[in-house]
Amino acid sequence: MTLKVSADGLQEPTHDVLQALDDLQESVAHSDLQEASAHLTRFCEQCKQHKACRFLAAEKGAYPILLATWKLAATGDQGLLLQALNALSALTDGQPDLLDSQGLQLLVATLAGNTDSTSVTCSGIRCVRHACLKHEQNRQSLVKAGVLPLLTGAITQHSHCADVVREACWALRVMTFDDDIRVPFGHAHDHAKMIVKENGGLKVLIEAAKAFPDNPSILSELCSTLSRLAVRNEFCQEVVNLGGLSILVALLADCNDHQDLVKQVLSALRAIAGNDDVKDAIVRAGGTESIVAAMTRHLASPQVCEQSCAALCVLALRKPENSRVIVEGGGALAALQAMKAHPQEAGVQKQACMLIRNLVARSQAFSRPILELGAEALISQARAAHRDCEDVAKAALRDLGCHVELQELWTGQKGNLAQ
Repeated sequence: MTLKVSADGLQEPTHDVLQALDDLQESVAHSDLQEASAHLTRFCEQCKQHKACRFLAAEKGAYPILLATWKLAATGDQGLLLQALNALSALTDGQPDLLDSQGLQLLVATLAGNTDSTSVTCSGIRCVRHACLKHEQNRQSLVKAGVLPLLTGAITQHSHCADVVREACWALRVMTFDDDIRVPFGHAHDHAKMIVKENGGLKVLIEAAKAFPDNPSILSELCSTLSRLAVRNEFCQEVVNLGGLSILVALLADCNDHQDLVKQVLSALRAIAGNDDVKDAIVRAGGTESIVAAMTRHLASPQVCEQSCAALCVLALRKPENSRVIVEGGGALAALQAMKAHPQEAGVQKQACMLIRNLVARSQAFSRPILELGAEALISQARAAHRDCEDVAKAALRDLGCHVELQELWTGQKGNLAQ
């Protein structure tokens, strides 16, 4: 805190972030780039300390001052431009409403004009991410302004820079979110289609994965983004055609120790398995064995168990032959072990119930061996403990041949439903 003398002579404390903002405004007014640089650094550090600092700065008019600094830096001082972007990124973290149409256009222009700079590209993309998170209008405006080819282009151009690839993947995922409660529906699906069809997003991600064979963190980001883009039948097939499936299966087998990467690979396999032909391709590639091995290896992780059961569940859907491979490979046993290990995790219980149901729905011969593993008691426990599991647990028990008491909620008579 610094002290500021008021009109009546009393000393009032001024927060450091506001003092840095005042000093920055003065230096920009005098076009003093060196002073502006020092004040930007101070301001950025203050904003990163706590969201209250960012809120206070925004309330006191920080955005127009940063915009003026940004315009001043855009005339040719790349060092100051980078600092201005860093400060804007810090300020807009959790405050996407600050960015106006002028700022959005300037952001796209800055990214387009500095594609060769890894640092400016990385910071600019971070601004895009902060501006779009939980803000559908900003997403749509930036897409219309041409930000998508800049994001995919950044991954291609800076394919060996981990920071750029990480930020670009994150920003691409945010473009496919539907997280703004202020709008009835977003353009998440349309944006995913544009990333794939117009900007070759799947190929960009798969090629980038080849550049980071020993970086589990970046591979996790790439797999996570891939799963957000596999939203159409033909996109799932395209992942296989581009060699993405072989990469995913290899990662699951070779990087089994990296829990977060395993979780993201499972999520990607689950996404592309929405295509029936891809289901068979995953099984032929040894995917089921790798999934069961991953679940067994990370049995203590509810997230890995949930994703493993979900992936196997999709592979077994309407595919009796795949169900046979899963059961013979220990998939049912692993799922029941996951249910035992995580009785309080509704997600694990629900996905395991759905998997068991899919395994026996078209292959009744598997009912007895699965029941002998203790499935009925575990599914009944899940049904009793988790309201979300009621329907799937009942369906699993029914298809296993167990006694299930079905309730007729409506009999066609007038009046309230019998609950």
